[in-house]
Amino acid sequence: MIELSVAGWVLAVIAAMAVGLAKGGLSMVAVLSVPLLSLVMSPVQAAGLLLPVYIVSDIGGLVAYWRDADWHVLCRLWPGALVGIWFGWLTASIVPVAGVEMIVGLIGLAFALNALLRRAAEGPPRPADWAKGSFWGTIAGYTSFVSHSGAAPFQVYVQPLRLSSMGYAGTATVFFAVVNAIKLVPYAALGQLSPQNLGAAAVLMPVALASVWLGVRLVRIMPAKAFYLFITWALLLVSIKLIWDGGSGLWG
Repeated sequence: MIELSVAGWVLAVIAAMAVGLAKGGLSMVAVLSVPLLSLVMSPVQAAGLLLPVYIVSDIGGLVAYWRDADWHVLCRLWPGALVGIWFGWLTASIVPVAGVEMIVGLIGLAFALNALLRRAAEGPPRPADWAKGSFWGTIAGYTSFVSHSGAAPFQVYVQPLRLSSMGYAGTATVFFAVVNAIKLVPYAALGQLSPQNLGAAAVLMPVALASVWLGVRLVRIMPAKAFYLFITWALLLVSIKLIWDGGSGLWG
């Protein structure tokens, strides 16, 4: 098992809680997991350690939400996601994680500011679109592969569709459950599912599962307007964090 300090294990537990809350329906929280663990290990190792935690948490999320997923939206996202995962695998050794974080952060920041300043979330719902779904699905698949940060591009496509709180949570849960399952193959091929990572992940899995339950409870009692306001502000804060991390990695 990976040897971590007390502070390192505290960060790992918080990261596992973030994963579980995301699978409970608060999807944007998960993007904090890899940056948190990157404070005590490399981002690549952090992503490998957390993938099994994501997989187990996905099971809890599926139990709670699979009936609420919008399959029309999912069918427009998954083909692009497969392309994004494949491209991430193909370029894993040459593309810096910091560059991906910067791009994702800038996209998320622009969308969140637009939603907050122009109240885009209060406008009429947009129909699901194949072209946009394929594009944002590709971005989400790629960024999810590189650093488990696919929630921001996913939200850019899905939030304007104005799904219900449960529909949004269910669609996000099912989408990323499939994406994470597919990622197991390239992650294993790249050596990121080492016995050390799997041992640490096993310790964190109960924490993540308990947090799934907490996330489900919060989504069920939160009004739709408050839910979308929460995830928009979460996207804004996470995007700023990603821009900071990406800039530090590229120019630090």
